[in-house]
Amino acid sequence: MYELARGQAIGVDLPDVRSLPWLKIQAPEGLDKVPAAANLGPGENEVLALGIQIPEALVILDERLGRLHADSLKLTFTSTLGILLRAKLEGRISRIEPLLEHLNRLGFRLSAKTHEAVLRQAGE
Repeated sequence: MYELARGQAIGVDLPDVRSLPWLKIQAPEGLDKVPAAANLGPGENEVLALGIQIPEALVILDERLGRLHADSLKLTFTSTLGILLRAKLEGRISRIEPLLEHLNRLGFRLSAKTHEAVLRQAGE
């Protein structure tokens, strides 16, 4: 929730996720169980804590440092791009390109090389 609240605070048009019937919001317990890591934000720490708390969870982390910590904690993780690729593979979305453009307008940092690689993997 931290990341969404931060986005809304700076004016990003985001849905009220509490109204989504398929989404369960759960506050992490045991933030103290996440090994301290310099340069990890509160959102990443919350995700790692939930990953520890719910071992079968798939945690979503876009920051490289967060993914390195998830790996060291033996957590199963992916990224926003991984979620989009999976959604395309499962037929939940027809195209990734418009979503990448939308993410770009929202300030999601993505290199041209990664952008092209994602589109290639998606067959676009």
